[in-house]
Amino acid sequence: MRSKRSEFMAREARKITVIGAGNVGASCAFVLAQRKLGEIVLLDIYEGFAKGKALDMSQGGQVLNYDGIVTGTSSYEDIADSDVIVVTSGFPRQPGMSREDLIGKNAEIITQVGTGIKEHAPNAIIIMVTNPLDLMTYHMQKVTGFSSNRVIGQAGILDSARMTHFVSDAIGCSNEDVQAMVLGGHGDTMVPLPRYTTAGGIPITQLLDEETIDAISKRTASGGGEIVKLLERGSAFYAPGSAAAIMAEAVLNDRRRLLPCSALLNGEYGLEDVYIGVPIILGKNGVEEIIELDLEEHELMSLQESANFYKTQLSDILGY
Repeated sequence: MRSKRSEFMAREARKITVIGAGNVGASCAFVLAQRKLGEIVLLDIYEGFAKGKALDMSQGGQVLNYDGIVTGTSSYEDIADSDVIVVTSGFPRQPGMSREDLIGKNAEIITQVGTGIKEHAPNAIIIMVTNPLDLMTYHMQKVTGFSSNRVIGQAGILDSARMTHFVSDAIGCSNEDVQAMVLGGHGDTMVPLPRYTTAGGIPITQLLDEETIDAISKRTASGGGEIVKLLERGSAFYAPGSAAAIMAEAVLNDRRRLLPCSALLNGEYGLEDVYIGVPIILGKNGVEEIIELDLEEHELMSLQESANFYKTQLSDILGY
């Protein structure tokens, strides 16, 4: 039962639901709470798990100076009137597993989650985090029937953040001064773009040698797998959860951020009917615009090969 304070604040606040109270979902909810974006609902099939994490976050409000509402639940009825829904639920990667190994298991989960969203929060904008990201984002859009601008995958933001860290480490400068750009699928076929990656506005091609840039690009593509191997149990969660929270903030505050995200392409970059990472303008309507970069032939070919890899999997495994 909600307190009177919670009921009052809920009427005044926007509402964000995070589905999946595991490490990624909890990290996302925690960042959302600290950024004071509105009422947060943490939903998980294990109700006590969601409620316990929500209560823990709520009790940290005085320590970190936030005063929002964080509640836990296992009922989809509690996601009603959500403005944004972040979906993190699914099986995590284990050592030796690719994101693509998760397709069958997680497709079943996304079918259940999408059905719940469609019934109880039909006006929400969905931000997908579940792997394999591009496939599950496509699957969610089909399950819900939502317009494609309202179903977006978090991919390039995380991949670009990883590349940013590797670049800043190689140059010896602050992460804050590096802007990286990574397109393509959220997997081994992703396409880092050194030409569009800068440090202090200077292209990294002027600051780092070709061998170093190539090593950074390869490490970026396997960045998630590197963490899975180190952890031995589970996968990355701080950076993925934070990246999803930043996307939610862009939507809620209509910030019109230019970010690489997984969006449905219909003609852009010569691709049709596939979710893949590209630069977009992210605002109150979700995908406000898809930005078409002037890519060199080898860059465009890499992007198209990445997209076609996922199109094959959509057809062969998910039956689309």
